[in-house]
Amino acid sequence: MSQTALILIDWQQGFDDFDYWGNRNNPDAEINGEKLLSHWRKTGQPIFHVKHDSTEPKSRLYPDNAGNKIKAALAPIKDEPVYGKNVNSAFIGTSFEADLRARGISKLVLCGLTTDHCVNTTTRMAGNLGFDAIIASDACATFDRHLPDGRVFKADLVHDVALSSLNEEFAAVKTVDQIISG
Repeated sequence: MSQTALILIDWQQGFDDFDYWGNRNNPDAEINGEKLLSHWRKTGQPIFHVKHDSTEPKSRLYPDNAGNKIKAALAPIKDEPVYGKNVNSAFIGTSFEADLRARGISKLVLCGLTTDHCVNTTTRMAGNLGFDAIIASDACATFDRHLPDGRVFKADLVHDVALSSLNEEFAAVKTVDQIISG
């Protein structure tokens, strides 16, 4: 019987700089992520952490900068592996896929930052690679997005559109409570 792995994506301190990133939706995303993490630890299911290691020295997510660190409440413990990536997908340039397959893991629950970037890209690739993916809608968040013509798309809309694009195509979209209750 295959276990379900929890994948925590980019829960990094650098995303708390709202002066830089701007308006964010879902202020309870971290609390909901912690709820999933606590459940996974209690049930002994596999947990994998992913963090963005920017290649730009001025980035809040550059490895030498404090913002690169995973938020304390969502940080790995014991033998929980951490995968550093420098693109949007946890599957690119890492041993993530091989490690999942080596452990016989075929089902993933994904959460983190940001819904429309790294969570979205990793979830799409998971689906394309044949993993049974579930995205925790209330344990993800994003920021307002802007187009060059000046239009602004509010974070709630961006979040919802990203989730709707994933739903039933690349993943099942569920709340944390739905995931925990089975």
